[in-house]
Amino acid sequence: MSNPILHHVNLTTTRLKEMIDWYNAVTGMTVCHLAPVGAWLSNDSANHRLGLLAFPWVSDDKAKEAHTGLHHFAFEFGSFQGLFTNYARLRDIGVTPAFSLDHGLTTSMYYRDPDANLVELQVDNFGDWGKSKHWMQTSPEFEANPVGVFFDPERVNSAFLSGQSASDLHVAIFASRFLPDPLPVIGPPASPA
Repeated sequence: MSNPILHHVNLTTTRLKEMIDWYNAVTGMTVCHLAPVGAWLSNDSANHRLGLLAFPWVSDDKAKEAHTGLHHFAFEFGSFQGLFTNYARLRDIGVTPAFSLDHGLTTSMYYRDPDANLVELQVDNFGDWGKSKHWMQTSPEFEANPVGVFFDPERVNSAFLSGQSASDLHVAIFASRFLPDPLPVIGPPASPA
C-alpha cells in the first residue's frame, strides 16, 4: 500500500486578493504563481501548498457551515511558544481565533479565513507524533471527549508570558481552568426566526 503525503489544499474563492493577504499574514504563505483564475501559494520549498481558484462562476455559499465538505485544515508549530507568539502577532493585527481547543494531543486555535473556512494552528502537546498518536489510540480521556476542552487564548498567553510552563498550561487547560466566557457553541447555525 502506498502512503502519499498531503501536498496541498485547493479552495475556491470570490475574494482572491483578500485570501492571498490573509494566508500571507496568518501562515506566511507567498504567491508562487498568480493568474486571473487563481493563485498558488507556499510557505516552504514546495511549488505550492494552497491553491486559490477564483473562477468567474464561483459564488459564496451562505449556508456553508451547515453543508458537508471541508471543515478545516491545519498548520503545526514546533513549540507552544511558537503557537502563542504567533497568536499575539495575529491578535495585534486584528486576527483572532474563532475558538480554541485543547484536544489532549494538540493545543489548537481555529481561525476563519475571509471565506469562512476554518484554519487550525496547533502544537503537538507531546512533542512527538508517535507519543501523541499512541495517546489518541489508547487514552480514556480522548475516548470520553475527542473534541477537547475550550480555552481562552488570551488568558493562556498571559499565563505563559508570566512564566508558567507549556506542560503545566496544557494540564490546566485540559482541566478546564482557562475556559472562555462565554463558551463557544459548536453545532448547526441558528435557523432564522
